[in-house]
Amino acid sequence: MSDLPYQSAHDRVYRGLRQQVMHGELAPGHALTLRGIGKSFGVSMTPAREAVRRLTAEGALSMSASGRVTTPELNRDRIEELASIRALLEPELASRALRRAHLALIDRMEVINETNARAVYRQEPIEYIRTNLEFHRTLYLRAQSPAMLGLLETVWLQLGPTMRALYTRLRRTTAPPHHRMILEALRAGDDAALRLALRMDVTQGLRHLQG
Repeated sequence: MSDLPYQSAHDRVYRGLRQQVMHGELAPGHALTLRGIGKSFGVSMTPAREAVRRLTAEGALSMSASGRVTTPELNRDRIEELASIRALLEPELASRALRRAHLALIDRMEVINETNARAVYRQEPIEYIRTNLEFHRTLYLRAQSPAMLGLLETVWLQLGPTMRALYTRLRRTTAPPHHRMILEALRAGDDAALRLALRMDVTQGLRHLQG
């Protein structure tokens, strides 16, 4: 029982910091200190240190030889590698989810997509990333493939800060068409169209990053 308060503090810091990184709330190369993390979450340095260690192991944070902790700054090769992993995993997860998709799920995704489109129009990159991931995760949870989804989330973690920089730079005001294509494929029960729409959605961002 004596370990519970520490475990609770560690989990709270880990989950909170993980969400900040994944949703692009922190820019690429953003420096973090244990003291600053502890102050932000109202905890001692020990749970902050354990959360950083765990997130570093997942690739969400980088630690230099001197112990400096930052969010990832990805080069083109690394971005291409992570995008390739997404292009492999996400169509497969979507295909598995298609077997269990129902109208209520698709309707829920429609609502999320409307929120996502508003974030694009208002040029709110963090809200865009958050709702974009929510759109995808809502579908992939129906795949009932937790190991595969867990692998994908580590990729999303590593890409979060970079995606924030991308959408900030693009300043787009209209949403890409691929979410609409995904929804249409789900309603039609078309596996091939769903896989294609997911692959296009994932790879478009890569083309912008390399432009």
